[in-house]
Amino acid sequence: MSKDHSTAEARPGSAGKVQPDIVTTLGPGMLVTGNIVCAGAVQVFGRVLGDIHAAHLIIGEGAYVEGNVTALDAIVQGAFKGIIQGNTVKLQGNARIDGEVYNKSLSIEANVVFEGSSRRLERPVEAPSVNDVGGSRDYAPLAPSAEPLNLMPQQYAGAAAGIDNDVLV
Repeated sequence: MSKDHSTAEARPGSAGKVQPDIVTTLGPGMLVTGNIVCAGAVQVFGRVLGDIHAAHLIIGEGAYVEGNVTALDAIVQGAFKGIIQGNTVKLQGNARIDGEVYNKSLSIEANVVFEGSSRRLERPVEAPSVNDVGGSRDYAPLAPSAEPLNLMPQQYAGAAAGIDNDVLV
């Protein structure tokens, strides 16, 4: 899934406006627990425990995803457990897949470990639109506050005077 990100394409729900592709990367050492919906591309190099719905998805080498994945194109190079639904699914490198793959097109490289089943999709997968992910800008921005934010943890709020709260653990 190499893509030239300098080009732009129209997205559903963008009222004819052309928006460049946006890539969201979840780096190594990151754990996300919950669902991810992204109108663009997602690259996972950490761990995700939850569902992912994106236009394009790469589960990189060393990454782990457990949940349900729905993407136009999905490339798995790391570990995955769950259900993948994608028009084009590529299992590459030393990928380890445990689950089901629903696809229009599936390719599996030689060193991939695939325990599960593969089925043909009845209808093509669609990418989430910007409206699906709350991309509309019809919200009022927060008004600036004249009061500074109190960011001190509640447990230190009653600390004796003269104690340096910055070094409390």
